[in-house]
Amino acid sequence: MSVPLVGAVDTAVVGHLPDPAYIGAVALGAVIFNFIFWGFGFLRMGTTGFIAQAYGGGDANEVRSTLARGLLLAGVLGMAIVLLQAPIRALAFWVLEGSSELESLAASYYVIRVWSAPATLANYALLGYLIGVQNTRAALALQLVLNIANVLLDLFFVLVMGWGVAGVALASLLSEYMALAFGLWVVHINLQRIGGQWIWSHILYGPRLRALLHVNVNIFLRTLSLIGAFFYFTAMGTRLGEITLAANAVLLHLHYFMSYGLDGFAHAVEALAGGAYGARNRTAYLSAVRATTLWALIVAGIYTVLYATLGHQIIGIITGIDTVRAAAADYLPWVLLSPIISVWSFQFDGIYIGATRTVEMRNSMLLSLLVYVAASWVLIPLWHNHGLWLSFMIFMAMRAITLGLWFPRIERALVKAAEASGAR
Repeated sequence: MSVPLVGAVDTAVVGHLPDPAYIGAVALGAVIFNFIFWGFGFLRMGTTGFIAQAYGGGDANEVRSTLARGLLLAGVLGMAIVLLQAPIRALAFWVLEGSSELESLAASYYVIRVWSAPATLANYALLGYLIGVQNTRAALALQLVLNIANVLLDLFFVLVMGWGVAGVALASLLSEYMALAFGLWVVHINLQRIGGQWIWSHILYGPRLRALLHVNVNIFLRTLSLIGAFFYFTAMGTRLGEITLAANAVLLHLHYFMSYGLDGFAHAVEALAGGAYGARNRTAYLSAVRATTLWALIVAGIYTVLYATLGHQIIGIITGIDTVRAAAADYLPWVLLSPIISVWSFQFDGIYIGATRTVEMRNSMLLSLLVYVAASWVLIPLWHNHGLWLSFMIFMAMRAITLGLWFPRIERALVKAAEASGAR
């Protein structure tokens, strides 16, 4: 839940400035980097899946090698983003059609935050490692360092120094590198406990690299489709006007709080089910799936009740602009519905990642995205922003339905592997 706190504070510090264009600019800038950075989310998810299986199987050397592969890949991709920042920027602002003022403000955000790419991607790999070895206290500490630093720098640069949108971007940049330094230190201490050795021939072993590439390409395509869905949502909101764009940005923060909170249980099942999968232990696998899903459902219900009772107050904290508050209140019921619909796809994602069954994840997301876009073409002309939100709910439901249909494949594969190895 600490992860989306950054975006909420980013919006809140500019949401109390007089012009809604500031909220829109941060929303546009953030969605660009969500698209870029989340597109490389396989650095977290792929790392978690492979490390969980190696850790469950007691292979300390492979745990280290998987981390090294993730960090090397993060460094290469991070530098590529920095070097290609100009064409990426041109493409992003060509797709997102905002006013000249909005694009100018968003551009000032972009040119600063883009330099955080190497640190951001490396932090993904470090977080994936910590979740994979089930050291979630350290994972929490890493996220808190990142997010608390970002919040404090936000408040200082915007409210004290008066640097506006550029201050928000600078806060994100500095906090990512602070978190990277802390994360490397924490992982170094954790590796001393686990043991094992750094073996370059093992790190660069061909079959392992090919397996990593196969999994990561599928997760990349899956994540690209997911971020494309959010990108599309923001782009459609832009065409519905600045007030609607700002209201959607506020409500998406409530959705992010919910989705990241429920992702905690998805991360748990990644580590626990992934470890059981690596150990070929069907009993432990089923136990992890049942326990995490039960708690995820309970917490999803709590989110719905919380937003039903305090939703208007939370909107008021994020923005002081009356027109934006009123518009956000009109669309708040969709956020109340979201936890109950979304929780299933989050849980399935965690199970599939732990088992590194990424082909099904990719296919599910691509199919759901196609249904989402098709639904929006019909529903937005009919019901405008309500049609956009309904299309988004259909997208989340389709993810759950398709992953649920393919879910039995994982247990069948585990049973077959257990029989082959003589495990339970």
